[in-house]
Amino acid sequence: MSIIVRSYIEHEQLALVPTLRELEGIKIRVVAQGTTSPGTTVFPFLIEYDDRAELERILDDDPTVNEYKLVDWTNGAGIYYIEHTPETKLISTVVTNVSGLLVHTETKGNGWLIRLLLPDREALNSIWKYANENDITLDIIEIYSNDDAGTEMSYGLTEEQMIALKTAYDKGYFQEPRDISLSQVADEIGVSSTAMSGRLRRGVRNLIAATISEDDGEE
Repeated sequence: MSIIVRSYIEHEQLALVPTLRELEGIKIRVVAQGTTSPGTTVFPFLIEYDDRAELERILDDDPTVNEYKLVDWTNGAGIYYIEHTPETKLISTVVTNVSGLLVHTETKGNGWLIRLLLPDREALNSIWKYANENDITLDIIEIYSNDDAGTEMSYGLTEEQMIALKTAYDKGYFQEPRDISLSQVADEIGVSSTAMSGRLRRGVRNLIAATISEDDGEE
């Protein structure tokens, strides 16, 4: 079953993040394309910033930008085709490799808000693994199923986090005083106390981000 994932990613070598950090008030989003070839490093961007000269000066120094070409500039906004350097970290590569689509991509804070259409949770796990291996912060905000019956929210939780939280809750870990220790909860699902602690911590964080936080995953 396909899923839609809304998440926030951050790393200093993600595309255009150096420019994003230099220019206050800049807004950038990827212009949607019909097709994206695997491994491509050239993307169209809509960039909103009042000073075109200053923007292009920063783009010249951005280590994630190899070359750029202006397509159009109107009223403080320009469409650029930007080729990234080999050192740039691109989430699009792994998304394409798992047969997913980047439905929407825009800057937020010092990173990117992205909305993905993925074939299944295994694809999401591959993206999560890629992010961890490349030290990319990836905060899942919302996950929806994409079936004909409607949408179902899982509040940004991975399956492992959901199992950990439900087990801890059912066994009384969140009671005051607690009915069970962390190590006993870990034993219930056959993981170490360290792994259980991490799953609970990340699960609670994602649950808060998906329900009561107004930061859209930005820390």
